Amino acid sequence: MSGDRSTATQGFVLRRICVAGASGTIGRAVVRALVADGHEVTALLRPSSEQASEGRSRQIPAELSGARILEGDPLDAGALGALFEPEGFDTVVSCLAARSGSAKDAESVDYQANCNLLAAAQNAGADHFILLSAICVQRPHLAFQHAKLRFEAELKSSPIDYTIVRPTAFFKSLSGQAARIVKGKPFLLFGDGELTRCKPISDADLARYIADCAVLPERRGATLPIGGPGPAITLKQQGELLFEAAGREPHFRSVPIAMFDAAAAVLSAGARFSDWFAEKAEYARIGKYYATQSMLLLDPETGDYSAQATPEFGEDRLIDHYRQLLSERANSK
Repeated sequence: MSGDRSTATQGFVLRRICVAGASGTIGRAVVRALVADGHEVTALLRPSSEQASEGRSRQIPAELSGARILEGDPLDAGALGALFEPEGFDTVVSCLAARSGSAKDAESVDYQANCNLLAAAQNAGADHFILLSAICVQRPHLAFQHAKLRFEAELKSSPIDYTIVRPTAFFKSLSGQAARIVKGKPFLLFGDGELTRCKPISDADLARYIADCAVLPERRGATLPIGGPGPAITLKQQGELLFEAAGREPHFRSVPIAMFDAAAAVLSAGARFSDWFAEKAEYARIGKYYATQSMLLLDPETGDYSAQATPEFGEDRLIDHYRQLLSERANSK
């Protein structure tokens, strides 16, 4: 499927749109796509306490050019509501997500901050709320997945129209081993590297897809899984692409899946004494989840992941992302 925004938005009324989580890589890309489409875009950023305390003006990312900047904390329901009410937004887009994946952060950001944002959107007269969720909530085992699902349920039961976008793996999330390859180290596989598959999508392609959701009526009231252009690839194939981009011969090392279980068991023993142990135990469970579960559409009848059934969108290729990433690393030295 092509990512032609001009065709998708042709003939539709431009809207007043607020993007929360606009400081993240995907949030910035969404703002850029919406501005390019001609919408009146507001980027919601959390107040920078460090800059305020030092008396410095905030540095606004260049990607937010063309958008109005609004500072507000999604965790402060009262202040957020008062900030939104006079704005008169038509659509609110949430790219909010807990960065750590810990149970505490998931409850605070993935659930409560989004609940506050939904209430503020309604107070501002918005008729559409677009949520950036994740495809991994199909088979929830982790705290952040349950938090996301709880908010999805809140959103679906609210009087406002909704669109829930569940992307597969991001290019950025598949780039963590680039530094290892540059240093001549092996690419780490979990098991044989064939346990999982995904259809990764770039920030730009995902942003185009979300921007289209703001104007396409058929995407309202829908939960939409979306991946990048196929075919689905395994972890080993990701490594092969990275080595190809680096111009190196593939060199792999296998890491046993049982490592995650052992780490979680040890850390869980200390969880009742310290939040630090609880968080680290959850990180071990997160690691195991992504090492064993595919980021593809789950067939509820068979319980299997289906690459064929996972929708595709966009044109960006993972190997091109790897080449650019490695080139930037080389030029930064």
